[in-house]
Amino acid sequence: VQLQASGGGLVQAGGSLRLSCAASGRTFSSFGMGWFRQAPGKERALVATIGWSGRTTAYGDSVKGRFSISRDNARNMVYLQMNSLEPEDTAVYYCAFNKGPGLGYRTYEYDYWGQGTLVTVSS
Repeated sequence: VQLQASGGGLVQAGGSLRLSCAASGRTFSSFGMGWFRQAPGKERALVATIGWSGRTTAYGDSVKGRFSISRDNARNMVYLQMNSLEPEDTAVYYCAFNKGPGLGYRTYEYDYWGQGTLVTVSS
């Protein structure tokens, strides 16, 4: 199983980025997916999670209304659209496979992780 995240970079506060995650090695459409982030000195925390069909989603409190998670089961891809970025959003962002088909809010609910992509938001 492999997850390859991409799309990170340097952006000014107020800007936007779209992260992508390509999945392989597992029946993608059978599993929920998640995006987490980890800033230096902090624990890895949920950004967004999406169920197997894409019809159910949930977000961390700090990103609600600014970020949007989506998936394309035909392409084995999951995306994170990030708008109105703030310096506090600076972190390494990871995509992950849920152990099951639904939403997942904690890291222990996920069994495969990508390598991470760095997002840096300048003030």
